[in-house]
Amino acid sequence: MAGSAKILDPAFQGSGQRIGTEIWRIENFQPVPLPKSDYGKFYTGDSYIVLQTTAGKGGAYLYDIHFWIGKETSQDEAGTAAIKTIELDAALGGRAVQHRELQGHESDKFLSYFKPCIIPLEGGVASGFKKCEDEKFETRLYVCRGKRVVRLKQVPFARSSLNHDDVFILDTENKIYQFNGANSNIQERAKSLEVIQFLKEKYHEGKCDVAIIDDGKLVAESDSGEFWVLFGGFAPIGKKATSDDDLILEASPGKLYSIIDGQVEIVAEDTLSKALLENNKSYLLDCRAEVFVWVGRITQVEDRKAASQAAEEFITNQNRPKSTRITRVIQGFEPHSFKSNFESWPMGTGTSGAEDGKGKVAAMLKQQGVDVKGFMKGAPVNEDVPPLLEGGGKIEVWRINGSAKTPIPKEEIGKFYSGDCFIVLYTYHSGDKKEDYFLSCWIGKDSIQEDQMTATRLVNSMSNSLKGRPVQGRIVQGKEPPQFIAIFEPMVVLKGGVSSAYKKFIEDKGVNDETYTSDSVALIRISGASVYNNIAAQVDAVATSLSSIDCFLLQSGSSIFTWHGNASTLEQQQLAAKIAEFLKPGVALKHAKEGTESSAFWSALGGKQSYTTKKVAQEIVRDPHLYTFSFNKGKFQVTEVFNFSQDDLLTEDMLILDTHAEVFVWVGQSVDPKEKQMSFEIGQKYIEMSAALEGLSPDVPLFKVTEGNEPCFFTIYFSWDPTKATAQGNSFQKKLLSLFGFATHASESHDKSNGSNQGGPTQRASALAALSSAFNPSSGGKTAAPRLPGSSQGSQRAAAVAALSTVLTAEQRKEKSDSSPTQFRRSPSPPNVAVSDGAKSKISHSEVKDSQEVPDMKGTTEGGGSISESNGEDSPMKQDAQSGENGCETTFSYERVKAKSSNPASGIDYQRREAYLSDTEFQTVLGMTKEAFYRQPKWKQDMQKKKVDLF
Repeated sequence: MAGSAKILDPAFQGSGQRIGTEIWRIENFQPVPLPKSDYGKFYTGDSYIVLQTTAGKGGAYLYDIHFWIGKETSQDEAGTAAIKTIELDAALGGRAVQHRELQGHESDKFLSYFKPCIIPLEGGVASGFKKCEDEKFETRLYVCRGKRVVRLKQVPFARSSLNHDDVFILDTENKIYQFNGANSNIQERAKSLEVIQFLKEKYHEGKCDVAIIDDGKLVAESDSGEFWVLFGGFAPIGKKATSDDDLILEASPGKLYSIIDGQVEIVAEDTLSKALLENNKSYLLDCRAEVFVWVGRITQVEDRKAASQAAEEFITNQNRPKSTRITRVIQGFEPHSFKSNFESWPMGTGTSGAEDGKGKVAAMLKQQGVDVKGFMKGAPVNEDVPPLLEGGGKIEVWRINGSAKTPIPKEEIGKFYSGDCFIVLYTYHSGDKKEDYFLSCWIGKDSIQEDQMTATRLVNSMSNSLKGRPVQGRIVQGKEPPQFIAIFEPMVVLKGGVSSAYKKFIEDKGVNDETYTSDSVALIRISGASVYNNIAAQVDAVATSLSSIDCFLLQSGSSIFTWHGNASTLEQQQLAAKIAEFLKPGVALKHAKEGTESSAFWSALGGKQSYTTKKVAQEIVRDPHLYTFSFNKGKFQVTEVFNFSQDDLLTEDMLILDTHAEVFVWVGQSVDPKEKQMSFEIGQKYIEMSAALEGLSPDVPLFKVTEGNEPCFFTIYFSWDPTKATAQGNSFQKKLLSLFGFATHASESHDKSNGSNQGGPTQRASALAALSSAFNPSSGGKTAAPRLPGSSQGSQRAAAVAALSTVLTAEQRKEKSDSSPTQFRRSPSPPNVAVSDGAKSKISHSEVKDSQEVPDMKGTTEGGGSISESNGEDSPMKQDAQSGENGCETTFSYERVKAKSSNPASGIDYQRREAYLSDTEFQTVLGMTKEAFYRQPKWKQDMQKKKVDLF
């Protein structure tokens, strides 16, 4: 890319020099930098270019370039964005991954830059649309989809937009409502709460109220009534209507095409090999839901533009939906989503693409006059102390022997044998918490499979006996992580084995048993870059095993020599002395520095020979990645969670955290118990896949971590809030309590709801609440609800009456055809629902024909009367009174349950604070008995609770 700087647009000057996000908007066919204050605002009439710069391995920068196309943008502007994206990539060294983002179909990676969501706005620079930012507040209805990143779409403010399958957000001037469809996903409900918090802070200065409305369930009559009045009164909602936005293709095994002169020709399908890709050509990988364009490293800019155009034409010719994503990758910088379509991805040799690209970027920046001093240096070695478990805990170790485990004496703890398997249990205290457990299975490299299986079985049994709380690990010899090494004082790995299975294996093979003994000739190497990863292990007792960068212990009969390599560290030398005392207490050491060895030293090693003096290159530290997983037609697949945080650990899920140094399988509390038992198998499948595609070591430490028991060496990868980790409930309930300080039980039976309960008892009560609000919208001191365009208060009242009639008629029909018990006792004859004498209007029996008994509901009419019913026996209000009086066995003082308490009670339902008061204190605080209080309408209860800080 010698001409990179020549084609650099002035707007891109200095781009890609810092980690983070940079955005340009296309204005008059030119990229214009967007002010930081406007990041996250995308106008439907515009096109944008978004550059995301991240730190890669080896100190190089990695780039993702996205061009976002609004639904109302012109074809010319969209084309300009695509062309400028390629020019920006060329200026950055021609190695960025490029993504086409269509409004409404953005990739998870793109949306992760703008958490919790982006809100596309009407208007645009080039389109001439009027901007709506400064207009008077307008009530808006959004549908909210996505478990970890949110796709927010504004829909018409009408009842017909609602359905049972989605989550909706109604943003009004004084209150934001979340409507949870009966069949909606709990995790989408939780994510929608983050959007509400965002709207509240951004557009309401953090001062509006928030209400949760559950489809088919009545949580708070006042909120539910207000919500339905906004839509002209309650009425059953329809089924979800499909649209183009819902047409999402499933991913399929990739088909590989070559791109020659703009034409695509099939190369291979089903079984793909990396060897098919030539570095001077371009290819198209068709995965149906996503199309990749792969370009060789030595292709020219014009060829890359032609390849991207060929992909656009391919989608059109295949009649694919607009949601089909196009991603362009450069050789050497392929993302996991691309490589996963190949059987394996052999690691290349020589200069990596990252290093090559880094050199090009440095040259480009230098041409631009940017100081590149230090740019080419590799990433500094991370010498920070890794997160270690709390010291001073209790350690127990067992060796696997046959079908059982044998305890190791205290004085022998720390000695491991390569032919054996061990179980290690470390019990410690972390802060003010109760006991924590670190339970690991250590597998010697020469151990027998029979012992490995027994160790796994026994560790699982021990974990279950401790109620699944331990962090459970599988650690292979030679890959011990610092947190494992640090709990021993000290740790050394010796040759051979003691278990009966190993002894039998040696005997059957007819080979010499080299198991370490206190009087044998043994050479032990102490290696590692720092005190936190120094490992002591026995090696072959020959001179060629020596290394100048390490320390060694040479045991010969009753003598022990310490040998210090010229490049060894003080920590290694100190550990060598410690290991010698551990193996032979009280032994007198004979010291030998490299180059000053005695003849007795060389004699014990069988003679002097050459050995390595070179420093071994350290493994590069890589960024951690979080994945969800699935099985597609039996094939294990993972999907990355980009820019992850603690909030992405949803209690209903299992996720995989890969730090390259270790792999964690995180298991949420609400995961099915049978699935929990598969966590290690899932982790092993991931390791096998990542070993083939990403070069991960097949012996990498594997840990199972359960929600609420996360150790410090897991939480270090998050901005960790312990209160989130210990919160109870599903992901929606946890998020509700975390963001808004109140809990609800509305979602507890979510999985039992099938969306067929519209018109049920709770919606009947909701309809009555809406009817009451329609008659007197200001009852209870509430702010009058906004009206629908063209609606009147009379039409809202009529709609509520019609809704009530529909509900009650449906109930009677269902009762006649279904002999199963109903939730409410029913009157033998339909009562009249009437407005009392002072009312100006009356709902007669003929208006609510075939009605059943209606729950007791009182509200003021236009004429000052009240809505009542002649037969209120066993009404929900009376049932609620009984529940409130007797439903809470635990009582708390008023000071602990009130909203402004300095020492709040834990584990209570914050919507029913008053129920936890004793009868005496209830009377003192609220001025009436519990029975009298719960006879009142809900809105009146809420008003009284607000006055005494119980709401």
